[in-house]
This record gives sequence, C-alpha cells and structure tokens, in this order.
Amino acid sequence: MIQKEEISLWFQSLQDRICTSLEQADETGKFMEDKWIREEGGGGRTRILQNGNIIEKGGVLFSAVHGPVPAFITGENNSIKQEDTFFATGVSIVIHPNNPMVPIIHMNVRYFEMSNGIWWFGGGIDLTPHYVKEEDAHFFHNSLKTVCDKHDPSYYEKFKKWADDYFFIPHRNETRGIGGIFFDKLSGTDALSKEKLFEFVKEVGSAFAPIYTSIMRKNYQEKFTTENKQWQLLRRGRYVEFNLVYDKGTKFGLETNGRTESILMSLPSNASWFYNYIPRPEGKEAQTLTFLKKGIQWSN
Repeated sequence: MIQKEEISLWFQSLQDRICTSLEQADETGKFMEDKWIREEGGGGRTRILQNGNIIEKGGVLFSAVHGPVPAFITGENNSIKQEDTFFATGVSIVIHPNNPMVPIIHMNVRYFEMSNGIWWFGGGIDLTPHYVKEEDAHFFHNSLKTVCDKHDPSYYEKFKKWADDYFFIPHRNETRGIGGIFFDKLSGTDALSKEKLFEFVKEVGSAFAPIYTSIMRKNYQEKFTTENKQWQLLRRGRYVEFNLVYDKGTKFGLETNGRTESILMSLPSNASWFYNYIPRPEGKEAQTLTFLKKGIQWSN
C-alpha cells in the first residue's frame, strides 16, 4: 500500500512544478519561499509571488503536519480516541490576478490519515471570475470533466454538485464563482482503491497549471476601467467573506495551530465593501451576478 511519505513527496514535486509554470506564465514574478515548522509536529513550505506582471498575489503552499488528533475532530467521531494521532499533507493554491478580466483560482489536493487506520483524500479546483466569460467557463469545466472521466464517468457531475454546494455564500445567496469540482474523504478498503484514488488526485493536481496558465495568457492584456477595478475589489470582498466564515480548510489550519500567515495567504492584498452596492442592470457586473448560482451546466 502507498505510504504517506510517498504521497507527501509527490505533493512537494507538484508544488515545484506549479511554481515553475506560474513564473513562466507571469514572465516577471518570482516566488519567495518561507519554510516553517509546526511545534506539535511537521511543517511546510510557503511560496508567495507578489506584484508580478499578471499575478498581484499568489500562494502555492505545501505542508505535512502530524501530532495528536485535534479535539474538534475527536468530538465529531466517537470511534476516535484521545491517544490517536494524525498525519495530513497537501498542496493549496490561491491566485489573485492584477487584471479584473483574469479570474481568481483556488486548488487544493490533500491526504489525511490517522493511527487507527482511517485514511482519505480530498481536494478540488474552483474558479472565481470577477467577470464571468462563458467561453472560459466552458473551457474550465470541460477540462475538469476530461480529468474526471478518465477515472470514473460519475465523478464530474457528482464533484461539480459538491463544489456548487460547498463554494456557496448563504448570507449572499450566491456561489463564490462558477464552481469546478470538490471532493472530500474519498477512501476505500484496500491498497488498490488507495492507488486508484491517489492517481485521480495526482491528475487533478497536474491539471491545475495548464488550465490556469491558458486562461491567464488569454485575458491578462485585456483593457479595463476604474469601474472594472472597483468591481474586482468588491468580488474579492466576497472571496474573503467565504474564506473567513465558511471555509473548512481555514478552520482546520487555525484549529490545529497551523502557521497563520500561510493559512491566510488566500486573502487578497486589497478588497472592498461598498455599502449596498447595486450594479447597473445593463452592465457586465449585473450579468456576472446572474451566473453566480448553483446548477449551471458549463460542460459539453
């Protein structure tokens, strides 16, 4: 059976490859690396690119942490004992671009296991455009569907719905963006199922760079106005609301005494909240809001 060390090493290599691809696409930006150690066990490599040609702020994080199972997890499962330990490793990415016509993107692939034998994979990719472009939305979802279909024809629809439901802001009654795929606690009973699930997770992780760099290059030279920039800051505000109020990864990181700077790297450098902002009915901003709902069929 695949061991946690092998999974962790592959995630490290994924971080390396994605950083290289993003630097090449940005052309001027370079990632700075910040290695950190978690007092309770493990640590990670936080890589941040700021003030690039296309990327205003982007983070590509690797972590591998271990130690006693957090109290909030033991409280959810009566079969977990206080003496049980956990190991968690993964790569997490959030990219905030300069140009409002380039979307925000998030990806996470992760593995979790406990000393009592429980293990699972999780992850996904989702896109948050400031302005929804239907052509890009179709490209993004069709790319993810291709990845899913190689492993299980039921994956895409199941994981797309999961993303629609997860990346939703109830107090705004809108999705964070146009979704993507999201999956959690994928597990099995034997070595073969673990191998198959790891292959799927690897393919999801490897799909990130070609998908996003294609969208970056397509849109980053598009002209934009002051109004477009203000709208971008408002949409970033929505992103912040979701990540601080609802995101389980943020909660897990903070409640396991993770590194705060790394956990909150998902937040943009600048965001805005205008009181009771209502876009012009005929504008692209209002059109974008019509796409921020569950169940839109973006794939062919």
